[in-house]
Amino acid sequence: MKLTRTSAASLLMCSLILSSCAPVMNTAAQPTREQDTRVFTAAVPSTPSIAGATLYKGLYAGEHGQASYLIEVPEKWNGKLVMYAHGYAGTGAALTVAPPPIREYLVSQGYAWAASSYSSNYYDVRSGIEDTNALAQQFGALTQSKYPAPSATYIMGVSMGGNIAAAAVETETLASAKHKVNYAASMPLCGVLDPPYEFQWLGDYTLNAQELGGYGSSTYPASSFQTLLPDIKVGLFSDSSGDLWTPNTVQGTRLRDIAQNLTGGPRPVFELGFKVGALQNAVLSTGGSDGTLTGILTKNFYGNQNAVYRWTQGQTPTAAEVAYNQAVLRTTADPSANLPRADGLRWLPAINAQFKVPVLTMHTLGDFYVPFAHEQHYLQMAQKNGTSGLLVQRAIRAAGHCEFVGAEFVEAFNDWMKWASGGPKPAGDDVLTPSVVADAKYGCQFTRATRTGVDACQP
Repeated sequence: MKLTRTSAASLLMCSLILSSCAPVMNTAAQPTREQDTRVFTAAVPSTPSIAGATLYKGLYAGEHGQASYLIEVPEKWNGKLVMYAHGYAGTGAALTVAPPPIREYLVSQGYAWAASSYSSNYYDVRSGIEDTNALAQQFGALTQSKYPAPSATYIMGVSMGGNIAAAAVETETLASAKHKVNYAASMPLCGVLDPPYEFQWLGDYTLNAQELGGYGSSTYPASSFQTLLPDIKVGLFSDSSGDLWTPNTVQGTRLRDIAQNLTGGPRPVFELGFKVGALQNAVLSTGGSDGTLTGILTKNFYGNQNAVYRWTQGQTPTAAEVAYNQAVLRTTADPSANLPRADGLRWLPAINAQFKVPVLTMHTLGDFYVPFAHEQHYLQMAQKNGTSGLLVQRAIRAAGHCEFVGAEFVEAFNDWMKWASGGPKPAGDDVLTPSVVADAKYGCQFTRATRTGVDACQP
């Protein structure tokens, strides 16, 4: 599709499906998604048991087909069930399920847990929610009716699983999911909390990398992006061969600063996160995408007509930034790409921060794949919808995606569970005030280990 280059100042209302737009049910016949044609294979997990608990494992019917499951119940069960949602598992045919990162701790404290492989791979949050909910509903049957029904069920997840955990307690999900579970609380970790923004970010970064790297495209999607990527990297990085990449002093530095502004503004650990080669490769691997989330949708979800790309911090763009924004490619999202559906959840379920239970989040400051800006957007949605009193957010001084240490996991879990069980609201971080977030010591309050390359917090 040929597109013209237009001024960055031109705006289109609702170029993405915004949380403030009134939902319109999509009842028209839809073309088959690529995701609907894919075949996935579930297998009984080989996960070994641990002392002090009984582990159940097998297969059950999911949204897309069979899914694998794990359920573990301690000998001294406290009656509470924690559903664990795993992160993005790639695009392969084989489905896998894994225990939560704090499995041993959960068992030691008397919590039962359950986890699904989901019945599909790719970024299929709809299947993730439905399959996790269906597993929660079948807890009794799959444990051979040996236990009473849980006194309360909770949900936690990481990365894409954080998206699932957050969306699972949304008002829209509770109204439209096929399998409905009233979770007592949610803990999304390193999660996609604003799904439209995540795909906006991936599209924006790769578009700007191509433009600044000297190979700006005049068409969307940029089908030649991956072919050109080695040359694009040469134009941006003086070294991209190791674990940490080095941006060059002109275009690479501009790209870094554009990325900082797009992902939450100045903050500790951002520059280290920008240099992490594994995260750069993950983001750049999405370049040239057609905006359908690799077949999860049928129409383009990405638009940048209202985006202004800046590498400076002043109140107004510089002349160079104005010229750059006039030159960069513009495209428009299809407003019908992810409408509410008559057959259940949206293909990409909505997150509007409309929830009625305690939600505790945790995010690393340097995460370049699922950026810290998710936390800012989530709080802004909660403030708009009057739910911020039920939200606690914590910043961790680390560069990796979901790079939490055990002490941070356990502390967050304990505080969340005490709160969800009727205790006081725990402390969190201010994620919105720019001067607070930019402070050199930001994130020290809940960081429990000093990572390589990150300044230590002084007592």
